[in-house]
Amino acid sequence: MVFSSILFTLFFLPLFLIIYNLTPKKLKNFTFLVFSLIFYAWGAPVFVFILTASTIANFYLVQWLYNIDEKRKKRLVAGISIFINLGLLAYFKYANFFVENVNMTLSALGWQHVEWTRVALPIGISFFTFQSLTYTIDVYRRIHSPLKNPFDYLLYIIMFPQLIAGPIVRFESIADQLQNRRETNDERLTGFYRFVIGLAKKVLIADVLGMEVNRVMEMDFHLLDSTTAWIGILAYTFQIYFDFSGYSDMAIGIGRMVGFKFPENFDNPYTAKSITDFWRRWHMTFTTFMRLYLYYPLGGNRVSTKRRLYFNLVFVFFVSGLWHGASWNFILWGLIHGLFLILDRVFLLRFIKKSGAFFGWLYTFFVVVLAWVPFRVEGINNSMLFYRKMFEFNFSSLYLQFIQNRELFVILVVAFFISILTLSGFGTKLQHIFYKTGISNKQHPAYFSVALVLFILCIATLAGSGFSPFIYFRF
Repeated sequence: MVFSSILFTLFFLPLFLIIYNLTPKKLKNFTFLVFSLIFYAWGAPVFVFILTASTIANFYLVQWLYNIDEKRKKRLVAGISIFINLGLLAYFKYANFFVENVNMTLSALGWQHVEWTRVALPIGISFFTFQSLTYTIDVYRRIHSPLKNPFDYLLYIIMFPQLIAGPIVRFESIADQLQNRRETNDERLTGFYRFVIGLAKKVLIADVLGMEVNRVMEMDFHLLDSTTAWIGILAYTFQIYFDFSGYSDMAIGIGRMVGFKFPENFDNPYTAKSITDFWRRWHMTFTTFMRLYLYYPLGGNRVSTKRRLYFNLVFVFFVSGLWHGASWNFILWGLIHGLFLILDRVFLLRFIKKSGAFFGWLYTFFVVVLAWVPFRVEGINNSMLFYRKMFEFNFSSLYLQFIQNRELFVILVVAFFISILTLSGFGTKLQHIFYKTGISNKQHPAYFSVALVLFILCIATLAGSGFSPFIYFRF
């Protein structure tokens, strides 16, 4: 079940909201938990039992951890908790990748392959693991005391709005909301507006771009010209943003409807003026997690410049790439960003400051677009071939592509000009209007009317389209 489906938007979500609001306050978390389990079991009926069992086990392990005074024993218990969570992630997400590479090595040596039954990847396991880790580490660091009720902890881990694709909600930021939150009509309406904005991003923009991306990526790359290659990767650049930020908007909106305030996950990332700036704006909860739970423990900025630049940053973005997928392509994507982050610190940030904001934006957008190639194209060899086609500068089919794909060109031009407007500050003000909280009673009729029209348009589009999962579901 996905948010951008008739089943979810017209049946599951309304039923959940009705029952949730009719439930007494003491039982609201339980109601939320039941619907979250149903939601997850719909897509992963077997893994939901593993997820539930491991979560309950981790709850009691962290309770034990919190009551230990001896430092060495405390570290041991924390290590066990972290090992269990990372062990599940390693097995389900990386076992196939590991065995495939072992077999490639064995084949090169002329030895026999390892027999292996492929492991199915459970949806949302990366996000589930990250949130479990933040619980263990935040309690270990005494940032917050553990939850007293295992069902509250299970709800924190499996809460259906953000379990599958984020935003990553750190325990510290939501712990108090699990017991003390308040739903008002203003918050419910604001949440509905935010949900509809996300739904429109996904259905009306990302899915339209996705059809063109799929068309290009299914072609024989040897036959691509530069026009087609650039159209394909630019379409994907905006598809993945509107798809992922659309999901985040929907998750934040649903959370707000039931009193939760999830952290923001995007801040106009394609208007960034450096790769450093890009990572302050793109998937912000992931960036925060990697900084707090990996970069800082490695020494952060406290270590020598060489280690900070040439090891810490590269290692963090190696892990970032690997987290996105068990493939050398994702590792390459992470290393590209790690390399340009190093170059930012070495000389690029100073150069951009002298060259001006427009140059910084143009350079950053160009690098980000190029980095998306190995993220989307399967196989290192295919990625290199795609790069070669992009820079053969064969644009003979540009006019034909424009005639055949006018809608796509309109969407790309609009997306481009939105980025330009945001650079001037106008786009940021426009986004603030749509994401606004604390809307007055006089403003609600206008907001609700616009949201209702968008919602009906999205439903009509969904009724005539097929299944379209979110890109980040597979991470």
